[in-house]
Amino acid sequence: MTPRSRVAAAVAAATAVILGLAACAPEAPGSGSDAGTGGQAVADPTLTIATTTDVVNFNPLVGNSRSDYWITNLMYPHLLSIGADGQKAPELAEKWGYVNSTTGFYELKPGMKWSDGKPLTAKDVAYTLNAVKKDAPAGTLYGQLTNFASATAVSDTRVEIKLSKPDASLIPEIGFWGNVVPQHVFEPAGSVAAFANDGKNGGWVSAGPYVLKSVQRGQSYTMERVDNYPLVPGGKPKAAKVVYRVYPDVNAEILSLKNGDVDAIANTLPPAQVKNLKSTPGITVEEVPGLGYAHLTYNMTKPALAKKDVRLALAQTVDYNAIRKVVLQDQAVSTGSSPIMPVLKTFYDDSLKEYEYNPDAARKLLEQAGYVADGNGKFPLNFRMIYSLQDPVTTQWANLVKDGAAKAGVTVQLQGLERNTYLAKTNAGDFDIYAGNFAIMDDPATNMALTYLPKGAINYSYVDDPQLNALIEKARVTFDQKEQVPILQQAAKLVHDNVYDNVMYTQNLFVAHRSEWSGFSVKPSELLSIVNPVSVASATKTAK
Repeated sequence: MTPRSRVAAAVAAATAVILGLAACAPEAPGSGSDAGTGGQAVADPTLTIATTTDVVNFNPLVGNSRSDYWITNLMYPHLLSIGADGQKAPELAEKWGYVNSTTGFYELKPGMKWSDGKPLTAKDVAYTLNAVKKDAPAGTLYGQLTNFASATAVSDTRVEIKLSKPDASLIPEIGFWGNVVPQHVFEPAGSVAAFANDGKNGGWVSAGPYVLKSVQRGQSYTMERVDNYPLVPGGKPKAAKVVYRVYPDVNAEILSLKNGDVDAIANTLPPAQVKNLKSTPGITVEEVPGLGYAHLTYNMTKPALAKKDVRLALAQTVDYNAIRKVVLQDQAVSTGSSPIMPVLKTFYDDSLKEYEYNPDAARKLLEQAGYVADGNGKFPLNFRMIYSLQDPVTTQWANLVKDGAAKAGVTVQLQGLERNTYLAKTNAGDFDIYAGNFAIMDDPATNMALTYLPKGAINYSYVDDPQLNALIEKARVTFDQKEQVPILQQAAKLVHDNVYDNVMYTQNLFVAHRSEWSGFSVKPSELLSIVNPVSVASATKTAK
């Protein structure tokens, strides 16, 4: 799966605006908690983090489950990081932008090395991007490379990117979504789409703050510190080891956190647990900005769901207010059923209104679509909805979706799945309704291309609307943001009016850790939160 801010057509204007987004230094670590201040720091502690899933792929160019992302992110750096508003920030790259409308660049931080002592250079970056384009691995990065032609290392620290056509989002988006891998390790293995990167040939090679050392599937993943990590003060991570421990569910994670068996939980807390944990001695709860959304997607390859009236009827059977109030404890806000979230203020269109919860109106739409209810008020419509059992919030509101549909005479069969099975069925289109979350939807042009273009990597509705396609493609080649905004708003309105996606809410997220730990650097989304590389490397334990 998986697991994503994401400028005038004239070349000079394009260069000026994009370069204006570049910055010079990483954000300083910080924490929403003052826990641990004034005490004696523990030397070389072990940070134990809870997760609910095993790693499927150790190859960051393939993996897209949360555990894959959390662990490989600590080993393979990104060119760019991200802020709460979706704006990109430096990580491996100090500067980035466009030379002209079809040539981009990244300037790398000098002096970076892989854990085996070999230098990390622009050649590694160029190799990574070119290999992903050629081999088409099923990860997030490949989906960002539609208009990517090639990458060339023009010096040890500068990579230049040739585009097949202008794309205003490509440089910031692949900079954020793409991990850089070591050419000297991956190239001899052949295709990056097939390389397991399982550490069997002498272990893993890392350029993040930690490198994986041992794996016990279903139990734990142990990582050891890399002494040279220039992206944190002092150039060295605080914790000597990081251990990801696997638990069956979030309730088991929370119990272990309270007992002190783990120091932090990677996945976000169920809303009902937030208040309780905030009042629990020894536990600190951190708020994580949300850059994603929860949604229901209707598989339009199914004859009934290809009908707009059926999709709109289903959208009108969902009690959105109840989901946000009861399940999410008011820790979520409506997007107006728009695929552009309110936090992206420049692009958001508040004229779009949330679908009305009205089962009676839904019935009329179904009759309008030609369906006839039986004597019990049931229509001959039966849809299978898949969702991840490892997602406690979705697991709760799935039943509300089922109950709402039943009030309109529609049967929804719930199919809760183990997360990796859920991802496999999602990618195969083996569902009628997909219930899930996109963790980071930071750049509307890129997000819509991935979600609604015919070959989009996360086009789970299988929509192919020529008008929508044209708007998305136009937005992608429009460098002036003021000109891009109305194009994207038109596209969002098409998605909304045709129910190509039923976006239900964007959630305020919370994570928890033991109070003797501090120094975490919070980043937006569950994928980054307090388990992003700079945060984990900066975390400090204070003696009790």
